[in-house]
Amino acid sequence: MDLFEVYKLWDIEPVRGLGTTLWDKNGVEYTDLYGGHAVISIGHCHPRYVKMLSEQLNKLGFYSNAVQNGLQKDLARRLGKVSGYDDYKFFLCNSGAEANENAMKLASFETGRAKVLAFSKAFHGRTSGAVAATDNPKIQSPFNATSNVVFAPLNDAATVEKALATREFAAVIIEGIQGVAGIYEPTDEFFRTLSALCKKYGTKLILDEIQSGYGRSGQFFAHQRSGIRPDLITVAKGIGNGFPMGGVLIAPDFHAQYGMLGTTFGGNHLACTAALAVLDVIENEHLIENAAKVGRYFEQAFAGDKAIQEYRGRGLMIGLELKDEYVGLRDRLLFEKHFFTGAAGAKVIRILPALCVSEATAASFVQAWKELTK
Repeated sequence: MDLFEVYKLWDIEPVRGLGTTLWDKNGVEYTDLYGGHAVISIGHCHPRYVKMLSEQLNKLGFYSNAVQNGLQKDLARRLGKVSGYDDYKFFLCNSGAEANENAMKLASFETGRAKVLAFSKAFHGRTSGAVAATDNPKIQSPFNATSNVVFAPLNDAATVEKALATREFAAVIIEGIQGVAGIYEPTDEFFRTLSALCKKYGTKLILDEIQSGYGRSGQFFAHQRSGIRPDLITVAKGIGNGFPMGGVLIAPDFHAQYGMLGTTFGGNHLACTAALAVLDVIENEHLIENAAKVGRYFEQAFAGDKAIQEYRGRGLMIGLELKDEYVGLRDRLLFEKHFFTGAAGAKVIRILPALCVSEATAASFVQAWKELTK
């Protein structure tokens, strides 16, 4: 049996990692500035993470949500404290797509409405409802297509208000920073206006912080810079540092009832242990502050760079839009200089390293970039 092709694969197989360094099966060393789609938040094989998961695996790896699990309560309490959302409830699941599905479902239960407003270039996942709210026809089958999802241009408040004024929309779903699109940010003014419009028309605001959350922007959640408090916040990726996990933070005024949501594997003992280890390291090693600091270094280092059409992003969620003559630079960075980066189409290189990345590592990347574009 062959594997189903998901991505076009590079001929590289990492077999070992530490911090922001990877080694392939041939012993070749690489610097990881992509973190496997922004998943690696505290670095590969962090000793605290490895120790906590190993100890938990020696005690109990899994039991269903039919019994008490104190690790879930510990995680909810810690996440509430660190994020500033300690009055919210926390639903645990397995992935970002699942988190977004459940958030949209909760908004629909709460409002009795069916429609969802999403934004152009949005990406919210690959399961049915999440795909429907994703602005990419290539991954939307006839089964996923629905008239219940409407798209508006990002940062266009007038179009949003026209839609919400119909009072047909259960939710607006928006990324803290659009990731797959190539790193596009809602403005602070737009966030504040959007929050006000949702309140005015009885629509729930869902903040998808799956890629942009967990300190990546230099704040715990990217939307927090604007001072708004959404009704629902979805998390995944960095929450488990590679262990599959997702969740929904739910505002205290929701009337969610027993039986509305459910999961077999969500919030299992190993997943919660991984998430607790991530929070330990983020706090103890001041990784959010480091993300902001190294992000500022990148922005200053690339100011006026001749290969870059536009620098976008914040903290360690960075998009470098290339001028036409530098398309193909990502492959050269990987195969000639041994730096893993991400992409959005042919012209945007995405930088999404673990939050522990050092300024010295960032400087070595900038030096490699300059050598390839001189």
